[in-house]
Amino acid sequence: MIEITQKGERARELFLQGYNCAQSVAGAFSEEIGLPLDTVLKLAQPFGAGMGRLREICGTFSGMLFVVGQLYGSSEPAGSEAGDTAKKRVYSIVQALAERFRAERGTIICREILGLMKNAETDPNNPSARTEEYYKKRPCARVCAESASLLERYLSENR
Repeated sequence: MIEITQKGERARELFLQGYNCAQSVAGAFSEEIGLPLDTVLKLAQPFGAGMGRLREICGTFSGMLFVVGQLYGSSEPAGSEAGDTAKKRVYSIVQALAERFRAERGTIICREILGLMKNAETDPNNPSARTEEYYKKRPCARVCAESASLLERYLSENR
């Protein structure tokens, strides 16, 4: 169990306000990445629910990677020294975060975290209603908090 940090609490708050998992984690770091919250929320939205509700890569993990790209990514192309150096660093960070995430959750796959069968959604295009029952049965608010906390700690340890 991950101890929840300040960014973790912020991610949980955003999720409970109705934002998806990717938006919540990425949004918790909007100041650090130098983007307005509304911009982060728009850019991260497609990654929620395992990539547009495909239940593939967990949206909280995608939100973490969004932050990593903004902090450490480069707009230089491959083949340039700056581009290759940034790409190598970013890929290394992604792999380290995936290892930590899997150590906590056992997987980075949304449907496996939720205990769903592939294609089990009755209507994959419409998000689930955010009811009291939804919050009781889904671990997503906790996963948002833990993922943002994991990232906050990683960034603190590796600055």
